[in-house]
Amino acid sequence: MTHLWVRAEQREHEQRVGVTPEGARALMAAGMQVTIEDSSCRALPIEAYLEAGCTIAREGSWPNAPEEAIILGLKELPASAEPLRHRHIMFGHAFKGQADGPALLRRFKEGGGTLYDLEYLTDENGRRVAAFGYWAGFAGAAIGVMVWTAEQLGEGPGPKKVGVYPGRDTLIGDLKERLAKALETGAQKPSAIVIGALGRVGTGAGDCLEALGLPVTRWDMQETAHGGPFPEILDHDIFVNCILAREGVPVFVPKSALSAPRRLSVIADVSCDPSSPFNPIPVYEHATSFDDPVIRVSEGRPPLDVMAIDNLPSMLPVESSEDYAAQLFPSLLTLDDIEGGVWGRARKIFDKHISDI
Repeated sequence: MTHLWVRAEQREHEQRVGVTPEGARALMAAGMQVTIEDSSCRALPIEAYLEAGCTIAREGSWPNAPEEAIILGLKELPASAEPLRHRHIMFGHAFKGQADGPALLRRFKEGGGTLYDLEYLTDENGRRVAAFGYWAGFAGAAIGVMVWTAEQLGEGPGPKKVGVYPGRDTLIGDLKERLAKALETGAQKPSAIVIGALGRVGTGAGDCLEALGLPVTRWDMQETAHGGPFPEILDHDIFVNCILAREGVPVFVPKSALSAPRRLSVIADVSCDPSSPFNPIPVYEHATSFDDPVIRVSEGRPPLDVMAIDNLPSMLPVESSEDYAAQLFPSLLTLDDIEGGVWGRARKIFDKHISDI
């Protein structure tokens, strides 16, 4: 019997989970054993998993799980030198030259375990089977608006911190209140431009901005195919970048823009890859966080602030968990054939990288 062990997340502000209680019930009906760790922060209550019939384990007890258990989490494990003996499903952040990647892979090599990286679960056409993109875009645009309103209200650069919201409607309500206060100062309603607007990330960003009644310019490949420069970006108040940094992507906001005449005052970089040589927004050098969400890159008029948080969907953990879990569920149903299909493709990528350690 396939045994899926869902561990508690250990990263601060991380309340998401990859399996809902309804999904766990369906997996057990299909013949799996499902263990859910208790969690001090998960957005979905442990009582719902207990009612679904799951076995409940102590938070953080996965290292002592049975050898055959498959450990499912979302974000990376805490830094450690302990060998990893289990098969793990998670975002490992180890295959693109990330600084912590070699250490994680060494732990797998020493323990004999395997990493099935969620980013590399793909179908036969190479398309990811599950992604958090929509809610990343939604949250990224939302924080972009928070940054803009903070400046109008004399609170910038800000916000000083970003919290987790119980749901989309609460977030939109909060943003509408802040916008109303900002407009009372005499500020004009901000305009926004979303690049990558046709993808899931860009769709989420555009939906958030439209829910707030803001004018949105939606660009995708057709509008950026000429390679730049893109002075139109500087004519908007808020720029939401939803394009991954990769070879061939043009620079959208060059360093020269910091001293150029512009209306632009907020960049919400949802893709957030400042260390990439292909970063299309080379005006900042490190990611931000929920506890420190903004980098001020120019004190000009207006000042220019950058938001680049790398776990944005955590801002709306209920919606993002339910959405992601629904996408991942069909693949979890095939875990009894973990050497084939989507899992076999992910295993080959792991084997390729582990051989270099």
